[in-house]
Amino acid sequence: MTDRRTDRSADRRAELAANLARVEERITRACVTAGRAREDVTLVVVTKTRPADDVRLLAGLGVRHVAENRDQEAAPKAEACADLPLTWHFVGQLQTNKVRSVARYADFVHSVDRPRLVGALSSAAEREGRRIGCLLQVALDREAGAAGGRGGAAPEELGELADEVAAAPGLRLAGVMTVAPLSGPYAGRPGAAFERLVEISTALRAGHPAATMVSAGMSGDLEEAVAAGATHVRIGSAVLGVRPGLR
Repeated sequence: MTDRRTDRSADRRAELAANLARVEERITRACVTAGRAREDVTLVVVTKTRPADDVRLLAGLGVRHVAENRDQEAAPKAEACADLPLTWHFVGQLQTNKVRSVARYADFVHSVDRPRLVGALSSAAEREGRRIGCLLQVALDREAGAAGGRGGAAPEELGELADEVAAAPGLRLAGVMTVAPLSGPYAGRPGAAFERLVEISTALRAGHPAATMVSAGMSGDLEEAVAAGATHVRIGSAVLGVRPGLR
């Protein structure tokens, strides 16, 4: 039994290593095409639905940034991997009743989109004695008053929201995040969406120069994100394989 588990672990490690190498090649090639340095783009591996064993294997392969989108899964996984040198990103929609738990392990929250969440996250971070990096989630499908299908704040709401985060104890304004919209003027145009996000980031940094993170791009559109200027790409299936239940 032990040998079988060891074999499975070795096979999984080899699979993850090969996938990581392919993703690394894609990022490097995209950086070269865009005239950017490879070190300007951080790979964040999204480990949702995958076990803590995968996180350990990834850490052994040099991954330092991992992300989760559901606290029910993330909290026990982060606890099980607390001995590893990892930076944890929370990238899912965050309800205020989960904030206290998320504040215990998340180094960055990519989905800050409303004042009530800012207040709750600030209180939780202070209670835990932590300082959490916050990214404002931008809903590009809500620009100019359109109805949005994804979470996030409309671009015109970001100025006030940014000021609230910057003033909140226990938090720091780290940057902006978006997911390529499924509706609106940017639907089917991830490159244009990410370019718009970078424009928004540039405007935000005029008042908050330390908010330099631009989180954009996933397995299917990381090249467009790098070309636009993303500093962080969130990659799941291209590293970990198609998730269970999605085949």
